[in-house]
Amino acid sequence: MTAKNLLTTAPPYEVEQAITRLGRNLRTARLRRNLTINEVAAKIGTGPRAVMDAEKGKLSTGIAAYAALLWTYDLLHPFGALADPLTDREGLAFDQLSGRERARSGKGLDNDF
Repeated sequence: MTAKNLLTTAPPYEVEQAITRLGRNLRTARLRRNLTINEVAAKIGTGPRAVMDAEKGKLSTGIAAYAALLWTYDLLHPFGALADPLTDREGLAFDQLSGRERARSGKGLDNDF
């Protein structure tokens, strides 16, 4: 039995909306540059289906396809700043409190084999 990927079948609303909006934005960028789906697909080294799926905001489309499309339209710079640790106010606040460099579970090592 194959487990369902809830992220692609029932994602958080905000995630679904963000990917849908990104897809629409990518389509607008392509059309403004007067590029066809086939031209863009050839430039990023994939088939036209990946471009179409990204423009539809299909959740199962790989992040590499989205990043390559952003690169194609010279829009990759803002993508590189996503999740920048220096702008993560909540993360910085937690870091000040704990000083940890890695996440660890609460369990210690044991000798049970």
